[in-house]
Amino acid sequence: MRVLVALGGNAMTNPQGRAREDDQIAAATAAMEAVAELVAQHVEVAITHGNGPQVGNLLVKNELAAEVVPPVTLDWCGAQTQGTLGLILMNALETALRRHGVQRRAAALVTRTRVDRDDPGFTRPTKPIGRFLSREEAAVLIEHGEIWEDRGEKGWRRVVASPEPLEILDASAVQALVEAGFVVIANGGGGIPVVRDENGDLRGAEAVIDKDLGAALLARTVEADVLVIATDVPHAVLHYGTAEARDVGTVSVSQMRDYIAEGHFASGSMGPKVDAACRFVEAGGQRAVITDLTSLTQAVVAGAGTMIVADEQLS
Repeated sequence: MRVLVALGGNAMTNPQGRAREDDQIAAATAAMEAVAELVAQHVEVAITHGNGPQVGNLLVKNELAAEVVPPVTLDWCGAQTQGTLGLILMNALETALRRHGVQRRAAALVTRTRVDRDDPGFTRPTKPIGRFLSREEAAVLIEHGEIWEDRGEKGWRRVVASPEPLEILDASAVQALVEAGFVVIANGGGGIPVVRDENGDLRGAEAVIDKDLGAALLARTVEADVLVIATDVPHAVLHYGTAEARDVGTVSVSQMRDYIAEGHFASGSMGPKVDAACRFVEAGGQRAVITDLTSLTQAVVAGAGTMIVADEQLS
């Protein structure tokens, strides 16, 4: 069995969302212990991860230094965080694997995701990122070509494109490493966004890719049997925050699509995870699971968490 485990960016911070170096190392240690337990069950595993808090830190550095050095572009921010988080996760995973007596090595791969240069998000960016700034602070960054919007009392906030991921350009390298016996960490933050210009050449794009959609695309491309989206709750929940709240167990993809249409999952939290899980199954994946890290092994081998399967499996 081949499994892609998608870690949220907040899985790499402390419980309060702080992302200092020691916080990230501690969080990675806990996350990789769960992954090592799964690998010990003789499962082929690849890992992808979010990078929101880490990119957020780089954006703050951009802002503070904008009058001295040009801001680092978002594709460079993605590459930097893939490298840094890859290092942290490799170290933590290899330590955890040794504790479990598993003779496996980890590899981290800087991974590019192609998007359409004509995606409407590039002409009408709507994805807010980073912190709020004053008008004067935002003006410095606008001079560097960034797009900022006045959000009223809170201040100004940057908006960028969030284009649809089309192709994981380095998926063949991920697959080759998995087949060679490595536990591969790849496509962090949904992948480094790149476009092909009119000559067919690749260049980085000022954009952010939804990490869950990137995970679903990577899972399909490397022929994973199972996609596990690891979050901070053991199940997706219907009627969240009400007296009628109930956990979602095993459900068909069409029923989950109905739940999405009924508005059960917030667009800024569980919504993208559920959509990505559905996309993976609709594209031929055996099943997708949404659960927390403590339930990871049970989710893969025993059906814990919210499991989404093809309609015919429940008919």
